[in-house]
Amino acid sequence: MKLTQMLFVTMRDDPSDAEVRSHALMVRAGFLHKLASGIYVYGPMMWRVLRKIETIVREEHDREGCQELLMPAVQPRELWEESGRWDRYVSEGILFHFKDRKGSEVCLGPTHEEVVTSYVRRLVQSHKQLPVILYQIQTKFRDEIRPRFGLMRGREFIMKDAYSFDVSKEAMQVSYGKLREIYRRIFTRCGLNFTPVEADSGAIGGSGSEEFMVDADTGEDAIAVCRETGYAANIERAASRVSDPPKPAEKVAIHKEPTPGATSCDDLKKLFPDLPLTRMIKTVLYNVEDGGDQAPVAVLCRGDRAINEIKLLNHLSTLAVTLADEDTVRKATGAEPGYAGPIGLQEGVRLIADRSIEGVDGFLCGGNETGTHYLDVWFGRDLEQPETVDLSLVAEGDSTVDGKGKIEITRGIEVGHIFQLGTKYSEAMGATFEAEDQKTRPMWMGCYGIGVSRVAASAVEQNHDDNGMIWPVPIAPYTVHIVQMSVGDETQDALASKLHDDLEGRGVDVLWDDRKKVRPGAKFKDADLVGIPLRVVVGRDAADGKVEWSTRAGSERSVVTVLEVIANIEQAIAAAG
Repeated sequence: MKLTQMLFVTMRDDPSDAEVRSHALMVRAGFLHKLASGIYVYGPMMWRVLRKIETIVREEHDREGCQELLMPAVQPRELWEESGRWDRYVSEGILFHFKDRKGSEVCLGPTHEEVVTSYVRRLVQSHKQLPVILYQIQTKFRDEIRPRFGLMRGREFIMKDAYSFDVSKEAMQVSYGKLREIYRRIFTRCGLNFTPVEADSGAIGGSGSEEFMVDADTGEDAIAVCRETGYAANIERAASRVSDPPKPAEKVAIHKEPTPGATSCDDLKKLFPDLPLTRMIKTVLYNVEDGGDQAPVAVLCRGDRAINEIKLLNHLSTLAVTLADEDTVRKATGAEPGYAGPIGLQEGVRLIADRSIEGVDGFLCGGNETGTHYLDVWFGRDLEQPETVDLSLVAEGDSTVDGKGKIEITRGIEVGHIFQLGTKYSEAMGATFEAEDQKTRPMWMGCYGIGVSRVAASAVEQNHDDNGMIWPVPIAPYTVHIVQMSVGDETQDALASKLHDDLEGRGVDVLWDDRKKVRPGAKFKDADLVGIPLRVVVGRDAADGKVEWSTRAGSERSVVTVLEVIANIEQAIAAAG
């Protein structure tokens, strides 16, 4: 492809709204054009990248017997009512929904569990038709509150979603394992360094899930990992073992302490410098939304820990949890915010606790009275220990649950997520089959997503320098970039043309910078920005039938013959898989 035949415009400066390098570099190189917040036009070279990723995705799914289909983006509310997810997605504010001209409510699909379950329940009747794995590559829509990071968190994005249907839990787990291996091969072929981690299933639901995280310091997701044991989990899902708090020197009676203006642990630390945070217990109030009704819940947590609201949401099995407003706190405690405690809460306030409170004796907590805290409080003496579950965020340096290693917090970009759905959707929507014993049973399902456009952005996050992008060979818009120094020079024209045609004849994607009125320095700047991985410079050595060979990621350059450069290119392509 000749560059003069392309719509090719680059920018010198980063866009003002770019927060990560992939976003800035893609916009500067003309790969992306922002149409509205979180909505982008994919330029010709970006589209080539996406198509190459899609090809890898299709090849790996097809080789394992998965079948591709295409489902509609517009979905009727009735399907979402069947699964019970409409209210939750609407309450979270991420669902694009509207009424058509007949007054029927529809949404733009953020995901397709309901649609695919409806499709399969019409066609599958017998166990003889299972297992089935269906997939599609489709545009998805989510009305993100704060679209950011370019393609990392957009309102419209390209996604591959697959769905498995099986006769039993064991068969579902076999399909799940098959898709896990497919994902490993896909991300490896795309040239990504990634880590599979345990994950929260969120609004999708199911008994278990894993995320595939691309390792990146700019990643939006925090990951808890242990190098010694190999443990890895999304911070929303991660569990750890907290250290035991120190015991008080003696057991004294509970008593009130005046604490005017002390509404945080930092404030209390100034008043009680000898009392460690591990013997302070916070009481945090939340509003719990369930079907339009709201009820307050008080959550106890040790002073040195933080509450994981995803774990809390999952434990309560509710639509949403939000921090209680000041009026709710006053009604629940009878005090100003900052003085909530477990003793003397108003009737109807549910009290639960994080496991970090276990073993905490003689602690400090809010007194449910403005300007007052209780000190030397003991569970079993001054109040019963409430319902206690794992509700806290893991922290750097925590021990793993088995005590064999230490937790480290890193960051990553989620590019894939796989779920064991079980019978959640099939039972709710009547997707059943006749088993071998002639009994009717619900199908066992799994679902599996890959953010195709996220894969592209993640590749740039992992592969760039100060000058621009460095695309992995398998997903680069073009594999080879021919940079001709003096267009119009007959010798250079002939050599560049022959090299271009020879490479394309071998099935290699080539971009030939044949611009006549652009200086060599500008051509090299554009080449660095665009980041095509293999580079051939046709310049002063053309008279000897030679060219300069280099890779975008390397600093070494060598002058070689045309036959040698072709051999180098073929070797580099083979090494990249």
